[in-house]
Amino acid sequence: MLTFAIGDIHGCHDKLARLLHECRRYADGQPTKYIFLGDLIDRGPDSRAVVQTVMDLQAHDPENVIALAGNHEELLRASDTSHGLRQWLANGGSDALSSYGVSSPRGIPPTHIAFLHNLPTHYDDGLRFFVHAGIRPGVPLDRQTRDDLLWIREPFLSSDADHGRLIVHGHTPIRSGKPDIRPNRINLDTRAVGRALTAAAFLDADLYPKDVIQVP
Repeated sequence: MLTFAIGDIHGCHDKLARLLHECRRYADGQPTKYIFLGDLIDRGPDSRAVVQTVMDLQAHDPENVIALAGNHEELLRASDTSHGLRQWLANGGSDALSSYGVSSPRGIPPTHIAFLHNLPTHYDDGLRFFVHAGIRPGVPLDRQTRDDLLWIREPFLSSDADHGRLIVHGHTPIRSGKPDIRPNRINLDTRAVGRALTAAAFLDADLYPKDVIQVP
């Protein structure tokens, strides 16, 4: 099995389509799993198409297409209050609404809302722990809070501790547009809006990625 972990997409459907094409070409017929690390929506031009594409992939192969929640999906979940709506709109939610051609979250198709509201926070394959933002060092993986899994930066980013798994995450944009690969974690948020969208290709038995695939 070849596993592709895909960083924050942020509504960049053109880049997602090209990256999926490159992943399929790279796999060359091998069985594949796709893990989306959250932040499917907001900021980019076509959140609607990104969500539909990921939903279609998952419907076709639910065991091998895993979409995780990011903090932007969490902002959307909280947009049913006036304060929450302002927070979401200020962080790219307005771009998502434009892609749906609506003026409020109530206009987003119920199937998309249900999908985005019910995404899991993490996926553990025994070697790697896939999550949007990261984990709180020193806390067992099965006791992490939702808030940390979706929002944490420090002290996670500065930690050189062994977390028991390789943490594969996004959330913190990398200015260089290149993935940050460290002994205890890999950051795949390469600024899809304006820079690159990235997938890391893992083989089942190998801890670290065999290759990295990017589309500008």
